[in-house]
Amino acid sequence: MGAKHFPAFTRPLHGAIVCVLVLSLAGCVTQSVAPTFEIEKEQGSDANISSLTQVVRQNPNDPIAYNVRGSAYGRAGKLDLALADFNKAVTLNRQYYQAYSNRALIYSKKGRFDLAARDYNAALSINGNYDEAYIGRGEVYMAANQTESAFRDFSRAIQLDTTNPRAYHQRGLIFQRQRQHDQAIEDFSKAISLADQQPEPYNARGLSYLALGSEQNALDDVNTALKIDSRYAEAWVNQAVIYEARGDKKRAFKSYSRAASLDRNYRPARDGMERTRGS
Repeated sequence: MGAKHFPAFTRPLHGAIVCVLVLSLAGCVTQSVAPTFEIEKEQGSDANISSLTQVVRQNPNDPIAYNVRGSAYGRAGKLDLALADFNKAVTLNRQYYQAYSNRALIYSKKGRFDLAARDYNAALSINGNYDEAYIGRGEVYMAANQTESAFRDFSRAIQLDTTNPRAYHQRGLIFQRQRQHDQAIEDFSKAISLADQQPEPYNARGLSYLALGSEQNALDDVNTALKIDSRYAEAWVNQAVIYEARGDKKRAFKSYSRAASLDRNYRPARDGMERTRGS
């Protein structure tokens, strides 16, 4: 057994999932980056880590104890401590595929995609039906812009009946990049059904609705993303894009401005403000 994986949805680089509008929608460009870690106050709290440390002290040769504490460190953003625990777990049990996969997440977060890929491959060589490793490796492929390999891994995880929404969300991003928006919407909808309080799939589905000309559905989705996370700059830009498509430059400027206030270096927000200023 091992601790459950702990990343949340991948939040794209600024502007990576933005439909750039001048007068009409030209298309959606998507990219993906290393997975982020979900901050879970209880599981990544100092109190929980302290409790897990007691378990490790009482069971110094138990790889599961290190893997569980490593996952808690990962949730808390303490990556070096997490890495040390996963190293210990796989040293104690060379067949511990969950620990290899969890260590790969840490390497991904550190930008060491070569080491992440190595560990995901190790996990899958031990258990070829481990859906989490396919998802993680798929995200590494996405970071390397190896879209076909990423698509295969996400699809394999889905074939294994994964309940991890990231598989559907990430495959949806690939469909979106390929402008296969109906398939993208289907995958984003599945991701939402599995995790309806994550803003990323709503935001992404809104872009595909917009690409298909369904402005109201797009606006509803982007607004839902913003209700979940009001500091989601990309979603503010996408809301502005929809308003701009409707010719409502006053509202568009306000939304672009909100995005720029959250990140002054966010170019789509600054460019949008310039287009709609004084409207």
